[in-house]
Amino acid sequence: MRVYPAAQEALVEDWQYAQANAAEELAQLHHFMMIKQQDGRSIPFSITVKEFAVSPKGQHLRFFAEADKPVNQKTAPFVPSGWGDSTLKALADCMRLIRQFPFED
Repeated sequence: MRVYPAAQEALVEDWQYAQANAAEELAQLHHFMMIKQQDGRSIPFSITVKEFAVSPKGQHLRFFAEADKPVNQKTAPFVPSGWGDSTLKALADCMRLIRQFPFED
């Protein structure tokens, strides 16, 4: 049986039925790790992607990725993150920011 893209988007995984109210913001967590090579050092980053059952209030996307530590600490520190309509897009957005800014401990 062929599943068309529109039909795939309509599929709901069973864990999503556990949420009784959208305000609960139920999410499945996906964990990833990358090593940033910088100045001869290996800097590990853990990245968690939250797959929300329903997009959080004010968002149109269901996938949010966030690193475990900030970058650019000496200038304007921030924690890399990214939103997307898939695990891949949110993860790739977060990793792009990790690559783009220095880790300054």
